[in-house]
Amino acid sequence: MQPMDPLDTPDPLDRTQARAWLATAVAEARAGLAEGGIPIGAALYGADGALLGRGHNRRVQDDDPSMHAETAAFRAAGRQRTYRGTTMVTTLSPCWYCSGLVRQFGISRVVIGEAATFHGGHDWLAEHGVRIVLLDDEECTALMRDFINDNPALWNEDIGE
Repeated sequence: MQPMDPLDTPDPLDRTQARAWLATAVAEARAGLAEGGIPIGAALYGADGALLGRGHNRRVQDDDPSMHAETAAFRAAGRQRTYRGTTMVTTLSPCWYCSGLVRQFGISRVVIGEAATFHGGHDWLAEHGVRIVLLDDEECTALMRDFINDNPALWNEDIGE
């Protein structure tokens, strides 16, 4: 199943808003890279468009294999009564672990910067009713390609290979 494009569905999120939200995740990815970590960033937005939480992959910095960017943003958002209508924005297609988080808590939409360097679970999410907005962002792709080229062992560790 192909990821859904907001221009082909009744989803009210337009690409201008999606790209504005992606900028938050990109800033997080760059912060993670500057700390010596893996440059993946994420942000969780409420149904009303308010930023609930943001974060970046901290596996290296915290020596914690569970601290992916989506997890960091989710934790930063704190406890919410419901996650229906929320949007997880991430610079990279979410891995199976993070895809499970989206499904477990009923996050309604995932905006993805790129899936060229890593194709995670976003097709599976789409098959289960999560709206997927794949932006194919050149900056996100370049950031990950450079990191993977410079740090192949760390990258393979991060994706479980």
